[in-house]
Amino acid sequence: MADHNHDNAHDPHEHWKHHGVQVIKGDRLDPNTAQTPGMFRQAAINHARVGAQKIWAGTVSIQPNAKTGVHHHGELESVIYVIRGKARMRWGERLEFVAEAGPGDFIYVPPFVPHQEINASPNDPLECVLVRSDNEAVVVNITDVDPVEQPEEVYWIDPIHKHPE
Repeated sequence: MADHNHDNAHDPHEHWKHHGVQVIKGDRLDPNTAQTPGMFRQAAINHARVGAQKIWAGTVSIQPNAKTGVHHHGELESVIYVIRGKARMRWGERLEFVAEAGPGDFIYVPPFVPHQEINASPNDPLECVLVRSDNEAVVVNITDVDPVEQPEEVYWIDPIHKHPE
């Protein structure tokens, strides 16, 4: 005979009955994420918001000509979907590889790949959706890169990335 008094909410296999599909409205994204000058990130899906265990998703808006410092995301895989604008990605030990993506394009960044994200437009913002394979925000900044091609003249300036003199 089944025990109908048993609370299935505590059974991880029954959790979905009480905490199933969730819709996160676009005007309800959480800006309480790591921010970089010239770049505005917002979380849609993470552990704090929906209980996600193995994925992070959100949006990023990057100002014209802005770029990140050289970095990688450890073991995480990242996917970037370009909504509007022109993205330029540089990657490699000396940022010797480059590719561009536009609206409707996906960018895949494998684990441990040193890379730099750049808004390739001098006039228009770049808007993207980001998805990462884990909930932790792993960012390993790389400061000793001698790029094969000198970067554009707009630099991220923050406590980690000083303006080159």
